[in-house]
Amino acid sequence: MSDPTAGPMTTTETTTDLDFAVAAYTEDGEWLVAPLALRGEPDLSALVSALRRYPGDQGVLGMISVDEDFFILLRVVGGRARLLISDVTAATEWPLAKQVVDELDIPLADDDDEQVPAGDLGIVSDLGMTAMDLGALIDDVDLYPEEMLEEIAEVLGFGDRFHEAIEAIG
Repeated sequence: MSDPTAGPMTTTETTTDLDFAVAAYTEDGEWLVAPLALRGEPDLSALVSALRRYPGDQGVLGMISVDEDFFILLRVVGGRARLLISDVTAATEWPLAKQVVDELDIPLADDDDEQVPAGDLGIVSDLGMTAMDLGALIDDVDLYPEEMLEEIAEVLGFGDRFHEAIEAIG
Protein backbone atom coordinates (compact mmCIF):
# COMPACT_ATOMS: atom_id res chain seq x y z
CA MET A 1 0.00 0.00 0.00
CA SER A 2 1.45 3.35 -0.95
CA ASP A 3 1.73 6.26 1.44
CA PRO A 4 -0.53 9.07 0.14
CA THR A 5 1.74 11.67 1.78
CA ALA A 6 4.84 10.47 -0.09
CA GLY A 7 5.47 12.52 -3.20
CA PRO A 8 3.14 14.68 -5.25
CA MET A 9 -0.17 13.10 -6.17
CA THR A 10 -3.42 14.48 -7.43
CA THR A 11 -6.63 14.06 -5.51
CA THR A 12 -7.96 11.39 -7.89
CA GLU A 13 -4.86 9.30 -7.31
CA THR A 14 -5.38 9.14 -3.56
CA THR A 15 -9.17 8.87 -3.50
CA THR A 16 -11.31 6.37 -5.31
CA ASP A 17 -14.91 7.39 -5.74
CA LEU A 18 -16.23 3.87 -5.70
CA ASP A 19 -19.89 3.91 -6.70
CA PHE A 20 -20.29 0.34 -5.50
CA ALA A 21 -18.71 -3.10 -5.46
CA VAL A 22 -20.84 -6.24 -5.24
CA ALA A 23 -20.30 -9.97 -5.47
CA ALA A 24 -22.77 -12.08 -7.44
CA TYR A 25 -22.71 -15.86 -7.18
CA THR A 26 -24.96 -18.89 -7.41
CA GLU A 27 -25.68 -21.22 -4.57
CA ASP A 28 -27.92 -24.23 -5.13
CA GLY A 29 -28.83 -22.76 -8.53
CA GLU A 30 -30.00 -19.44 -7.11
CA TRP A 31 -28.25 -16.09 -7.63
CA LEU A 32 -27.20 -14.13 -4.56
CA VAL A 33 -25.75 -10.62 -4.58
CA ALA A 34 -23.85 -9.10 -1.66
CA PRO A 35 -22.04 -5.79 -1.20
CA LEU A 36 -18.26 -6.17 -0.98
CA ALA A 37 -16.85 -4.75 2.23
CA LEU A 38 -13.65 -2.92 1.26
CA ARG A 39 -11.46 -0.78 3.47
CA GLY A 40 -9.60 2.26 2.25
CA GLU A 41 -8.34 2.53 -1.28
CA PRO A 42 -9.52 -0.59 -3.12
CA ASP A 43 -6.90 -2.46 -5.07
CA LEU A 44 -7.08 -5.42 -7.36
CA SER A 45 -5.59 -7.92 -4.92
CA ALA A 46 -8.04 -6.84 -2.18
CA LEU A 47 -10.95 -7.29 -4.60
CA VAL A 48 -9.79 -10.77 -5.61
CA SER A 49 -9.32 -11.73 -1.95
CA ALA A 50 -12.77 -10.39 -1.05
CA LEU A 51 -14.37 -12.39 -3.87
CA ARG A 52 -12.59 -15.60 -2.91
CA ARG A 53 -14.51 -15.59 0.37
CA TYR A 54 -17.77 -16.32 -1.46
CA PRO A 55 -18.89 -19.76 -2.54
CA GLY A 56 -20.27 -20.21 -5.99
CA ASP A 57 -21.27 -23.08 -8.19
CA GLN A 58 -19.79 -21.22 -11.17
CA GLY A 59 -17.34 -18.95 -9.39
CA VAL A 60 -18.08 -15.46 -8.14
CA LEU A 61 -18.52 -12.31 -10.19
CA GLY A 62 -17.34 -8.96 -8.85
CA MET A 63 -19.10 -5.92 -10.30
CA ILE A 64 -17.31 -2.67 -9.49
CA SER A 65 -18.35 0.82 -10.65
CA VAL A 66 -16.00 3.78 -10.15
CA ASP A 67 -17.02 7.45 -10.21
CA GLU A 68 -19.70 6.87 -12.87
CA ASP A 69 -16.67 6.66 -15.19
CA PHE A 70 -15.92 2.97 -15.77
CA PHE A 71 -16.59 -0.49 -14.44
CA ILE A 72 -14.63 -3.62 -13.76
CA LEU A 73 -15.92 -7.16 -14.01
CA LEU A 74 -13.81 -9.59 -12.04
CA ARG A 75 -14.66 -13.27 -12.04
CA VAL A 76 -12.93 -15.67 -9.71
CA VAL A 77 -13.34 -19.34 -10.58
CA GLY A 78 -11.23 -21.70 -8.52
CA GLY A 79 -7.81 -20.10 -8.26
CA ARG A 80 -8.14 -18.13 -11.48
CA ALA A 81 -9.24 -14.51 -11.84
CA ARG A 82 -10.63 -13.18 -15.13
CA LEU A 83 -10.84 -9.43 -15.77
CA LEU A 84 -12.68 -6.93 -17.92
CA ILE A 85 -12.44 -3.15 -17.70
CA SER A 86 -14.95 -1.04 -19.61
CA ASP A 87 -12.54 1.78 -20.49
CA VAL A 88 -8.77 1.42 -20.81
CA THR A 89 -8.24 5.19 -20.71
CA ALA A 90 -9.41 5.16 -17.05
CA ALA A 91 -5.98 3.75 -16.18
CA THR A 92 -4.43 7.19 -16.75
CA GLU A 93 -6.51 8.61 -13.90
CA TRP A 94 -7.48 5.79 -11.51
CA PRO A 95 -5.00 3.56 -9.65
CA LEU A 96 -7.45 0.63 -9.60
CA ALA A 97 -7.91 0.85 -13.36
CA LYS A 98 -4.13 0.99 -13.84
CA GLN A 99 -3.74 -2.19 -11.77
CA VAL A 100 -6.25 -3.94 -14.03
CA VAL A 101 -4.49 -2.74 -17.19
CA ASP A 102 -1.13 -3.83 -15.73
CA GLU A 103 -2.56 -7.26 -14.84
CA LEU A 104 -3.90 -7.60 -18.38
CA ASP A 105 -0.40 -6.72 -19.59
CA ILE A 106 -1.54 -4.11 -22.09
CA PRO A 107 0.09 -0.72 -22.71
CA LEU A 108 -1.25 2.31 -20.91
CA ALA A 109 -3.59 4.30 -23.17
CA ASP A 110 -3.32 8.04 -23.68
CA ASP A 111 -6.06 10.33 -22.38
CA ASP A 112 -7.07 11.13 -25.95
CA ASP A 113 -7.28 7.48 -27.02
CA GLU A 114 -10.66 5.95 -27.74
CA GLN A 115 -12.53 4.61 -24.73
CA VAL A 116 -12.55 0.88 -25.38
CA PRO A 117 -12.85 -2.15 -23.11
CA ALA A 118 -9.94 -4.45 -22.38
CA GLY A 119 -9.74 -7.94 -21.01
CA ASP A 120 -12.02 -10.93 -21.28
CA LEU A 121 -15.21 -10.01 -23.16
CA GLY A 122 -16.26 -13.65 -22.78
CA ILE A 123 -16.08 -13.39 -18.98
CA VAL A 124 -19.79 -14.21 -18.57
CA SER A 125 -20.51 -16.00 -21.85
CA ASP A 126 -21.11 -19.32 -20.08
CA LEU A 127 -23.61 -17.57 -17.80
CA GLY A 128 -25.78 -16.21 -20.61
CA MET A 129 -24.25 -13.07 -22.14
CA THR A 130 -22.09 -13.47 -25.22
CA ALA A 131 -18.85 -11.58 -25.77
CA MET A 132 -20.47 -9.82 -28.73
CA ASP A 133 -23.45 -8.66 -26.65
CA LEU A 134 -21.20 -7.52 -23.81
CA GLY A 135 -18.98 -5.59 -26.24
CA ALA A 136 -22.03 -3.92 -27.82
CA LEU A 137 -23.34 -2.93 -24.39
CA ILE A 138 -20.01 -1.38 -23.39
CA ASP A 139 -19.91 0.54 -26.70
CA ASP A 140 -23.18 2.33 -25.81
CA VAL A 141 -21.84 5.77 -24.90
CA ASP A 142 -25.23 6.87 -23.55
CA LEU A 143 -25.12 4.45 -20.62
CA TYR A 144 -23.43 4.96 -17.27
CA PRO A 145 -21.36 2.09 -15.84
CA GLU A 146 -24.08 1.31 -13.28
CA GLU A 147 -26.64 0.99 -16.09
CA MET A 148 -24.33 -1.35 -18.01
CA LEU A 149 -23.77 -3.53 -14.94
CA GLU A 150 -27.51 -3.53 -14.29
CA GLU A 151 -28.11 -4.75 -17.85
CA ILE A 152 -25.51 -7.51 -17.40
CA ALA A 153 -27.24 -8.56 -14.18
CA GLU A 154 -30.62 -8.61 -15.94
CA VAL A 155 -29.32 -10.78 -18.78
CA LEU A 156 -27.62 -13.19 -16.37
CA GLY A 157 -30.81 -13.50 -14.32
CA PHE A 158 -30.15 -11.59 -11.12
CA GLY A 159 -31.28 -8.06 -11.99
CA ASP A 160 -33.68 -7.74 -9.04
CA ARG A 161 -31.08 -8.94 -6.52
CA PHE A 162 -28.46 -6.64 -8.07
CA HIS A 163 -30.80 -3.67 -7.80
CA GLU A 164 -31.64 -4.54 -4.16
CA ALA A 165 -27.93 -4.76 -3.29
CA ILE A 166 -27.19 -1.40 -4.94
CA GLU A 167 -30.11 0.23 -3.11
CA ALA A 168 -28.83 -1.20 0.20
CA ILE A 169 -25.39 0.33 -0.43
CA GLY A 170 -26.65 3.76 -1.45
